[in-house]
Amino acid sequence: MSALDDDWRADLDAADAALVDEYQSGFPVVEQPFRVIGDELGIDELEALERVRRLRKRGVFRRFGAVLNPPVIGSSTLAAVSASEARFDEVAAVINGYRQVNHNYRRDHEWNMWFVVTAASREKRDAILAEIEAKTGCDVLNLPMLTDYYIDLEFPVVNDDAFARESVAATDASATRISEDAVAGLSDLDAGLLVEIQDGFPLSATPYRDIAAAIDADVDEVVAAVDRLRADGCIKRIGCVVNHVVTGFDANCMVVWDVPDGELDARGEAVGELPYVTLCYHRPRRPDQEWGYNLFTMIHGREADAVDGKIDELAAEHLPFPHERLYSTETLKQTGARYDELVSAGTE
Repeated sequence: MSALDDDWRADLDAADAALVDEYQSGFPVVEQPFRVIGDELGIDELEALERVRRLRKRGVFRRFGAVLNPPVIGSSTLAAVSASEARFDEVAAVINGYRQVNHNYRRDHEWNMWFVVTAASREKRDAILAEIEAKTGCDVLNLPMLTDYYIDLEFPVVNDDAFARESVAATDASATRISEDAVAGLSDLDAGLLVEIQDGFPLSATPYRDIAAAIDADVDEVVAAVDRLRADGCIKRIGCVVNHVVTGFDANCMVVWDVPDGELDARGEAVGELPYVTLCYHRPRRPDQEWGYNLFTMIHGREADAVDGKIDELAAEHLPFPHERLYSTETLKQTGARYDELVSAGTE
């Protein structure tokens, strides 16, 4: 079930629908962006701002601002533990206690707790994983992304589509290698800016001026830095970040596949172009921990049966290999990635 009523779309007019579906990216990087948006929608600047505020308050938007790119800025990994039911909450509390853990989900699998750790360096990231092992007594399955075939959680939700991207044109996918040691060459201004915007932009008529004031910079410098960081890949997109679970796409499934290594890139690129696949990437096998899967796909849908049907289609037509379906059954933590250590020595 969605966290909003099934008819959450009923009271949205055309301007609201446009803000939800058309401004998940491409928000203007100018001193008064809502004036530009208002002009495009045929409404007043302050009305455009108030509509975004209202949609944020309702939970349709998780936040407003920049979506940052962890593998470019620092070092990120997907990790998992197998926690007994008796200690599940205790283990979750330890893991969630780290600022650098930004996502944590219970999944229906032997490895039942899956979380993302993002830190300013690989050394810090791995130190956190080692501490989690020591504090919980649970082995950690460390699965950093090695190749990005397709990753995009920008898709329309004001519709009756059964699964995400159903009504979106096919997108080109390509094999982009990810280094665990990649660290962006950031200036002091860039680092301070990323830390300031990691939780979102101020919901004001002049968000860039407000950000500039917070980091003691000139607004023109901030606007130029945001444009540069977006071009460099540190910022993936700027806009209204939709809460897909709240808006009905709450049947999401992570499917892991054992793809022959020699076929991995060709299969990953082909699957990444399918209109119902929202994420597709390569992570390492860990045979010493009995983990033999190397390709990950995500499908987001409104109903579990529809998602299962697409997974069946994937297995029959595109990935005829052993696989497992790891449905998310509980959100344990969901925040933006934390980058405080870019500008200061971090502690837990």
